[in-house]
Amino acid sequence: MAIGLSYLVGAIPTSYLVVRLARGVDLRTVGSGNLGATNLFRLLGWRYAVPVGLFDMLKGAFPVVVLGPWLGTTPLGAVGLGLVAVLGHVFSVFVGFRGGKGVATGSGIILGLAPWAFVVSLVIWLLSVKLSGYVSLGSILGAMALPPAIWLLHPERREIVWPMAALSLLIVWFHRANIGRLVAGTELRFGRPRPEVGQ
Repeated sequence: MAIGLSYLVGAIPTSYLVVRLARGVDLRTVGSGNLGATNLFRLLGWRYAVPVGLFDMLKGAFPVVVLGPWLGTTPLGAVGLGLVAVLGHVFSVFVGFRGGKGVATGSGIILGLAPWAFVVSLVIWLLSVKLSGYVSLGSILGAMALPPAIWLLHPERREIVWPMAALSLLIVWFHRANIGRLVAGTELRFGRPRPEVGQ
């Protein structure tokens, strides 16, 4: 039951619903076609993207902060539920098993269990985006920083380093198309419109 609930919470297609209500548009047909806050930002701007991103973070925090402790699970078990929520976000049953790339939802797991590691990852993300202009690069570097940050800053949470390393690798894998565009020099910089799907 807990696994199913974690998946369903993670699968709430926040960006899709907001764009549908605000513009009557299917976000899967706009921009990159990705159901994440970055693609939503290109269409609707900060006013919509920030609350959507925060809600997506809460989808990852809920299993580790609320559901796990309520069931009396270990931090490792709570992380497992959080990872299920991330998979729900990436492969949402409500929108044809489409979704975002798991960055915000995965961040919610870290914020709930290892807040200092979250801060490190966030700073790396912010600096990377500011210096390079690429959200995808910031997401990849921020994800890769998580395991060592947890190990160094949260010794009481070292049992979750390996599942967090798995999450980091998943996030990198979900960005494989972005990596290809970064290498080719065709990745779009943050803030610029992307009018065509899959560009």
